[in-house]
Amino acid sequence: MRRSSAILGSAVFLVLAPGTVAGYIPWLLSRWHFGTPFFGFAWLRILGVLLIAAALPVLLDSFARFAVQGVGTPAPPLPTQHLVVTGFFRYVRNPMYIAVASVIFGQGLLFGSRSVLRYGVVVWVAFFLFVVLYEEPALLRTFGAEYRAYRAHVPRWIPRLRPWTPSQAPPTVS
Repeated sequence: MRRSSAILGSAVFLVLAPGTVAGYIPWLLSRWHFGTPFFGFAWLRILGVLLIAAALPVLLDSFARFAVQGVGTPAPPLPTQHLVVTGFFRYVRNPMYIAVASVIFGQGLLFGSRSVLRYGVVVWVAFFLFVVLYEEPALLRTFGAEYRAYRAHVPRWIPRLRPWTPSQAPPTVS
């Protein structure tokens, strides 16, 4: 895959997948109508805005890295040619899934929508199962030792406090 095709493919996938999962479906569920804040706490709306605002740059940066550095897309039929371990991927292995779920949960809190929050739980469980049952085994088959080293140092869901940097190859002994 050429880099230009990867960029176009990633942009299309961004609109179709996260755009639908984190935008269109929450809109269908809530019509982005402000209900009563949960438990009467208006600060939960602020938390919702913060979740959305923090997640969007993570999502966009991660998609861009897949296209530019990985030379591929997040879509399983058009995967990256290189394992992406830079940017937010230095802190957590699945920043895109976390970002999408954060946007959904943020909308649930912002709009006071129980249906959006329940939907967010369903999406989170689906992401978890997809990662464990399909994505991690596929990455292991594709990238082998490189992915094993990455997986050993970078957590799946809870970000590290300090970024991981792949170590240099050990010196050869003559």
